[in-house]
Amino acid sequence: MIKLFKNLTKKEIIGIIIALCLIVFQVWLELTMPDYMSEITRLVQTEGHLMRDVLKQGGLMLACAFGSLVSSILVCYLAANIASSFATTIRAKVFRKIQEFGTEEIKKFSTSSLITRTTNDVTQVDMVIGLGLQMMVKAPIMAVWAILKILNKGLEWSILTGGCVLILLTMVIILLIIVLPRFEKVQKLIDKINGVTRENLSGIRVIRAFNAEEFQEGRFEEVNSDLTNQQLFNQKCFAIMNPVMNLVMHGLTLGIYVIGTVLILKANMVGKVTLFSNMVVFSSYGMQVIMSFLMLAMIFMMIPRAQISARRINAVLDEDVSVIDGTFTGETKEKGTVEFKNVSFKYPDADDYLLKNISFKANQGETVAFIGSTGSGKSTLINLIPRFYDATEGEVLVDGVNVKEYKISSLNNKIGYVPQKAVIFSGTVNYNVSYGDNGREEPTQKEIEEAVEVAQGTDFVLKMPDKYESHIARGGTNVSGGQKQRLAIARAIARKPEIFIFDDSFSALDYKTDATLRKELKKHTKDATNIIVAQRIGTIINADKIIVLDKGECVGIGTHKELLKNCEIYKEIALSQLSEEELKDA
Repeated sequence: MIKLFKNLTKKEIIGIIIALCLIVFQVWLELTMPDYMSEITRLVQTEGHLMRDVLKQGGLMLACAFGSLVSSILVCYLAANIASSFATTIRAKVFRKIQEFGTEEIKKFSTSSLITRTTNDVTQVDMVIGLGLQMMVKAPIMAVWAILKILNKGLEWSILTGGCVLILLTMVIILLIIVLPRFEKVQKLIDKINGVTRENLSGIRVIRAFNAEEFQEGRFEEVNSDLTNQQLFNQKCFAIMNPVMNLVMHGLTLGIYVIGTVLILKANMVGKVTLFSNMVVFSSYGMQVIMSFLMLAMIFMMIPRAQISARRINAVLDEDVSVIDGTFTGETKEKGTVEFKNVSFKYPDADDYLLKNISFKANQGETVAFIGSTGSGKSTLINLIPRFYDATEGEVLVDGVNVKEYKISSLNNKIGYVPQKAVIFSGTVNYNVSYGDNGREEPTQKEIEEAVEVAQGTDFVLKMPDKYESHIARGGTNVSGGQKQRLAIARAIARKPEIFIFDDSFSALDYKTDATLRKELKKHTKDATNIIVAQRIGTIINADKIIVLDKGECVGIGTHKELLKNCEIYKEIALSQLSEEELKDA
């Protein structure tokens, strides 16, 4: 947790210093009040003192109480502001760090865990800071100061207070040893609940279609019960603290008066007044000591979980990013070219290569397509271009420059990427099509409409209630799969990139729309390079270059007609989709 506190800003540190000064002032006021109480006790029992002397001491006690109240309010205000500000800073840093993560890091932590670390874990740390400034700092100062004040008031009372403190410390240490390891399990179980809930919401249609509601409820119930049982165990352990605290507190009070009674009975008249005064003061200070440990015990209930949360947050912040940002942002000699030089790739910790020795070059204005059986590495190959992963061996060049040398934002400005699964954001049609920053001015309304028209989306957009300002739900749940794909394609077109990457982006379109879209796209992007992954022969039949992949290896490069003659795997794929007559006419 100390490592996490290095993220405190200068303003927050100043706030903490002010809060500490106020806490010390508050403790001094609270520990001064018993002295005035002792003086009042002495004045009442001694003849010759006037009422105004007693009222003066009482007035000073009230002033101390009011000063303590004001200090407490100021400390609470500062603590709340510091905790909220720090939580905001940490959430922002975790979010920005996750934005830097490649696919490898996302898979390592899992999406549900990253959500928990950004929300619940930060909240745990936030709570400790907010209460810690009020209690964790105040309690030890008060305990030590109170003990120092009562050391000379009576050996018997000091021994009794020391024994009570020892009992409390022993109990807290035992509880921490038992409960601490279980807090990490709690956070992991929260990750699981997030994961199950997220999966249930994203797959709700399939779950209903297969009548799997009971099965999903069972999965959730299992994880939910595990979390509940773990939390119940932790709370039952901490439930022991309250009765023990009360027993020790009341036992101390009773013990002080029993010892005081014995000592007063044995003392002379002058000594009786002094002992009675000391007993009243000791009783007050003894309660302050016990209350201090009670506050510490409450904090000790929160610190272990916050410590684990801080460790989980630091794990995200300290994670080394596999895709390191380059520095190149200048002009290139080539434009719109993509070249693979002896590229091989395997996933981290995998034994076998998924791609093996791939080499090809796509020149400006060309359409290069990839085809192959499922699992042949088509999507993985094109994901190396925008650096979702980095090649294990070999080089990937864009405009003649290794992609690893590019500043990622500059590389992305050259690319219009359409993923296999269309991603649509909550907002309007205009918002989704003009989404992102491509290093130039935001697309105009005319450019947005033109992009939608090329993507064959004008018909359905104009039928919407507010046309281009119509609302699109999160994930595009209020539009069809084909409409989502066309909006995703329009988004890439509106960027006006040098290189288009289509990862099986036409699969949800009917053949007519697919053909029309590709025809319009070819006109609109004649100066751009098109990299296409497809399952349909019809989608790539007119490509300038078709690359056939099989088990991660390139087994054929050429045009459609060339591959039909010299690539058996391509011919098998073509015949599985089209008849020989259709192939001849193509």
